[in-house]
Amino acid sequence: MPSFTVFKGTKEGKIEEATTTREIGHDEVLVRITHSGLCGTDEHYLKAGMALGHEGAGVVEEVGQDVKKFKKGQSVGWGYQHDACFDCKSCLTGRETLCPQRAMYGYANLDQASMGHFAVWKAAFLFHVPESMDPADAAPLMCGGATVYSALASFGAQHNHRVGIIGLGGLGHLAIQFAAKMGCQVIVFSSTDSKKAEAISLGATEFVTTKGKDKLETQPIDHLLICTSFQPDWKLFLPIMAPGGTIYPLTVSNDDLTVPYMPLLAGELSIQGSLIAARQVHRDMLEFAAFHNIKPMIEEFPMTTEGITEAFDKLRDGKMRYRGVIVAPTDAKLQ
Repeated sequence: MPSFTVFKGTKEGKIEEATTTREIGHDEVLVRITHSGLCGTDEHYLKAGMALGHEGAGVVEEVGQDVKKFKKGQSVGWGYQHDACFDCKSCLTGRETLCPQRAMYGYANLDQASMGHFAVWKAAFLFHVPESMDPADAAPLMCGGATVYSALASFGAQHNHRVGIIGLGGLGHLAIQFAAKMGCQVIVFSSTDSKKAEAISLGATEFVTTKGKDKLETQPIDHLLICTSFQPDWKLFLPIMAPGGTIYPLTVSNDDLTVPYMPLLAGELSIQGSLIAARQVHRDMLEFAAFHNIKPMIEEFPMTTEGITEAFDKLRDGKMRYRGVIVAPTDAKLQ
C-alpha cells in the first residue's frame, strides 16, 4: 500500500507535514498531485486536524483493476465531493451532490486532500483536465470555477439576462468570465471603483460602486451572485432585483441569512442555495472554460509548510489576487 506526504492543519491553526497510507481499491486511482488551489473553505477547516485542500490537479500514476476511463500519465482533477451511493433518487437524477451518503471534503477522507504529494480517489469523482488547460489554472476551477458555473448553468441563467456579481475576488473574478462568455450582461458591484478597470477587462459590462450609497443606479438584475464573505446591504440590492429574480449566496458562512420579508414577496424573488457542481455540470464547466480560455488569476506558493502557511496568511489578510495555488514538488515519491 502506498504511503505519501500530506499537509494538515493543527488545533492551533498551524500547518504540519504528515504521512498517510492508502490501499488502491478496484475503482480508485492513485494521483500524483501537481497543484492545489486554496479556497476560503480551507480556512474553515484549518483547525480541524485534517488534511487540507479540495481543489486538486495532478497526473494519474496507477489505476484500480476496474477503472477504464483513466490511464497512467493523464491529467486529472477533483473537487469537493469524493463519493456517493449512485442508487438514491438524487444520484439517479444527476444530483449526486445531494446524496444522503455523499462523501465531502471536511467530512470524509480526512487523512488525504489536495495539499499533499499523492492521493487515492474514486475514479467516478475524478475529471479529465483538457489538454489545452494548464494544471495550475485547472486547480482553482475544481471548486471556485465549478461553484460559480453551476449557479449560472443549473438554475436558468440565459444569454439575455443581467447577472449581478457582488465582489471581485476569488469567486467573483471567475463568475464575471463565465457569465460574460455565456452572453449575459455582467454588472459588478464593489465598495470602491479601484477594481473597475480589472472588472471590465474580465468581461463586465457595467461596474457599480456601493460605498456611501443609499440607492443603486442600474437596470433590474435577473441573477445576483453573492461572492463576498459577508452579507450585502439588502436595502440596496433588493430594489434592483428584476421581478422573479434569483439571489445566490455562494460563499460559506455560519451566520443566519437575514433578508427583508416583504420585498421578497412583492417581487416574487427566489433565494437559491447552490452547493457544488454535479459531475456532468463539472465536466461541462471544464470544457466551457477550455473552449473560452477562461483562467483564474493565480499566485503560486511552494507545497511546503512555510509556503502553505504564507498562502493562508495572504488569503486571510485579503491580499490574494485572486486564487492561491500550491505547487507540489516535481520529484515527489511514494514512501
